[in-house]
Amino acid sequence: MIIHYPLSTIFSPIHHTFGPHVSSAYLLQSTKQLLQCWKWKNGPERERLRESLEKWFGARCALFASGREGLLALLRSLPIEKGSGILVQGFTCVALPNAIHAAGFTPTFFEVDPETLNFDLDALDGKITPRTKAIIVQHTFGIVADMQKLRAIADRHGLLLIEDCAHVLPDATGPKIIGKHGDFLMLSFGRDKAASGVSGGAILTKDEEVAKLLRDEEVSAKELPLLTIKRLLCYPLIYFIAKPFYGIGIGKAFLFLASKCHLLSPVLTKKEKSGFQSPIVHRMPSSLCALVRWEFKHFESINNHRRKITKKYLEVARKHHWKIPSDITSDLPLQKFPILTQDADSIRSKLKKRNIYLDDGWTGASICPRTVNQEATGYILGFCPKAERLSKQILVLPTHPTMTARQANTIIKEVNSLLKKYENRKPKSEN
Repeated sequence: MIIHYPLSTIFSPIHHTFGPHVSSAYLLQSTKQLLQCWKWKNGPERERLRESLEKWFGARCALFASGREGLLALLRSLPIEKGSGILVQGFTCVALPNAIHAAGFTPTFFEVDPETLNFDLDALDGKITPRTKAIIVQHTFGIVADMQKLRAIADRHGLLLIEDCAHVLPDATGPKIIGKHGDFLMLSFGRDKAASGVSGGAILTKDEEVAKLLRDEEVSAKELPLLTIKRLLCYPLIYFIAKPFYGIGIGKAFLFLASKCHLLSPVLTKKEKSGFQSPIVHRMPSSLCALVRWEFKHFESINNHRRKITKKYLEVARKHHWKIPSDITSDLPLQKFPILTQDADSIRSKLKKRNIYLDDGWTGASICPRTVNQEATGYILGFCPKAERLSKQILVLPTHPTMTARQANTIIKEVNSLLKKYENRKPKSEN
C-alpha cells in the first residue's frame, strides 16, 4: 500500500480518530496522570475543573464520567413525567437516544436543515405535541444553531431547552451565543470533542433546584473502576505510538493487540450500539479532569487553530463550488468541516489508499455510527428522509488540534481532485 501514499503522509496519516488531541504536550500531561495512580479517582482536579466551568459559564456544574452519563443524570433531575417526549434531530449520535431511553423518556426524531445540519426550524412547531417536554440542540460539528429562534419556540410551547456543546465551546472570540439561551448546557470531553479529557462530561444550569438534584446524582454516583481509568489514560500513549505507523500496517496491528489485551476502552460498547445504556452513572475521575483543565489553559489557541483550518477549507470550497452548509462562516471553530457529495463513501474509500481516513462515525445512517441498530434507538427508517439523505452524502474534513496546515493542504488537493473526477463522470442531467 505504501506506493499509493504521497510522501508527506506515509508517516503522518490524516484522520479524525487517531488521538486527535494528542500532541506531544498532551501526551506529557496524560503520562504524568498515568504515573500518579493515587490521584486517579479523587485528586483535587475535579473541584478545580468544577470551579473553572462555573466561573466560565456563570452556572452550577455537575461532573460525570461521560457526556451521555451527564445527560442521563440531567434528564432524571428534570421536573417532567416519565414517558415524556424529548425532541432530538434525526442526524445525531446514538448516545442521545440511549440516554433518553435510560431516563425513562422517549426520543422524538425530527428533520434537519442541510444548510445548518441542525433542526429544520421552519417546520419544528408542527412536530411538538403535548407530550413533548424538552428539546436537545447539538450545534452539529460546531455550526451554531439559531438559539434565539429555538428559545422562542421553546417558550411558546413551555419546553426546556438543552444545548449539547460537545462539538463547540466558546472562547473570548465566540461563538458568543453558546450558553446564552439554553436552560441547560451539556458538555462532553470525549476523544474527539471540542475539548478532550479522553472521557468525561459536565452539565451546567442556573436552575438551583435542578442543580441540587444533579449534585445529588453526582454524589451518589459510583467511581469508575481503576482498570477503566488506566485504559483511558493509556489511550494517548497507545495512539501516539501507533499513529505514525498505521499506514504501513504496524500501527494497525499494534492497536489490535492493545485492544485484545484490554488496554483500550471502546468509544461505544456493543450494548450501546444495540440501543442500551446502563442506568448507572459514574463520577468524572480527577485524572481526566486534570487533562480537561490543561486543555482549557490553551483553549483559545485550540479554537483559533480550528478557525484557521476552517477558513482555509471554506475559501477553497467557495472557489471550487463545493457543496457545503451555508451557515458555515470563517469565524467558527468547527470541530469538523462538512462537505455534501453523492460520492462520499467512494471518496473515503479512495482516500484510505492515500493514508487519509475520513470515516469519523458520522456517516451512513441517521443515528450514528452506521453499525447502530437503528430500530432499537426508536428511529423508524424513512421518518426523517432529509437526515437519511444527508447521512449518505456527508464527508467531513479534520480541523482538530494535531491537524497541520500542511495536512490541510494535502487533503484539499486530494478531495478537490476526487470531487472533480466524480463530477465529470456524471451525465450532464445529474450535474
